[in-house]
Amino acid sequence: MNLFIGIFGLALLLGTLWEAFEAIILPRRVTRSFRFVRLFYRVTWTILSRIARGMRRTKLREMYLSYFGPLSLLGLFASWMLALIVAFAMLQFAGGSSINVSGGFPSFKTDLYMSGTTFFTLGLGDVSPRTMLARALTVAEAGTGFGFLAIVIAYLPTLYGAFSQRELNISLLDARAGSPPTAAELLRRHAHPAGMDMLSQYLRDWEIWSAQLMETHLSYPVLCYFRSQHDNQSWLAAFAAVLDVSALLVAYGASAAKFQAQLTLAISRHAIADVSEVLRVRPIAPAHDRLPAEDVPHVRNLLLQCGAPKCTESADLKLKELRSLYEPYLNGLSRRLLMPLPTWGVGANSAASLHSVWGRISSEPSGQMSRTAGDSGHF
Repeated sequence: MNLFIGIFGLALLLGTLWEAFEAIILPRRVTRSFRFVRLFYRVTWTILSRIARGMRRTKLREMYLSYFGPLSLLGLFASWMLALIVAFAMLQFAGGSSINVSGGFPSFKTDLYMSGTTFFTLGLGDVSPRTMLARALTVAEAGTGFGFLAIVIAYLPTLYGAFSQRELNISLLDARAGSPPTAAELLRRHAHPAGMDMLSQYLRDWEIWSAQLMETHLSYPVLCYFRSQHDNQSWLAAFAAVLDVSALLVAYGASAAKFQAQLTLAISRHAIADVSEVLRVRPIAPAHDRLPAEDVPHVRNLLLQCGAPKCTESADLKLKELRSLYEPYLNGLSRRLLMPLPTWGVGANSAASLHSVWGRISSEPSGQMSRTAGDSGHF
């Protein structure tokens, strides 16, 4: 019996350490079918998302979901620490519970208490190892606990640094594409003679951003669950707006802008597909067309205002084909993460509303700008 418990404890110890190594230190994506981290997030997110779907108030739901990312991270760390403490306690028990206890005999509860105080390097002194094996396990656990806590503390700044870098570009997108960002508004705000050149440079910046997001979110998938700090913003909505504009320029554009749009579209679609694979999200065809056929002429007109060549209806099929390459992934992630996708923003009401807000910002003198829809009023 003790041998069986010892083997199970050793397997639990090595398995937990390996899981933590893969999740925190290993930068390469892990393709193993079963992982505790994946199971942990699948179970916890399923429970929390079902509760969130029952909330009718959008702000309350977003605030509720915003707690999941940080809390799930702390819960994952706590689960690993608990597993390590139990594993060392099982090894002590398998070794005969060779522990000095004042006023009684050692039991598994004593082993568990000994393991907990050793893992957190408390050193209370009320229990102590008696044999060489027990002492060796105590030293090993103290070193494991110290190293584990140090790695966790070092991991958090890296994680939040990647999150801050992601949110910086999303906040910058608000001034160019509205909140939530839309392809039509991004084109509308570049509707001037030099608009196409500026849009091409902007897509170049987003090509780099997409590559950075792909690398960070594949290494640390928990970032996918971190919500943006402002209302009507999300990393998925930003991806949708940039992918939409890139698809438009590839289908209808020309020269340098089209070439840059092809590069941005390729890396952005690659990032979305890889993130979907990491989260085990299947692409789903959208239930509603975000760009109905009657809105396509409005989009072509916006491209003309940005300096694009005259658009032909023959390119409509090309646009539809390009959209089929990324919209199912966006839709699948939207359903899983409960992050709504923006429309194309070419409807009469949305276009007029966003255009009026942009007009007020552009016309007001410095220091007298009114609060826009994308400004949440936080510091």
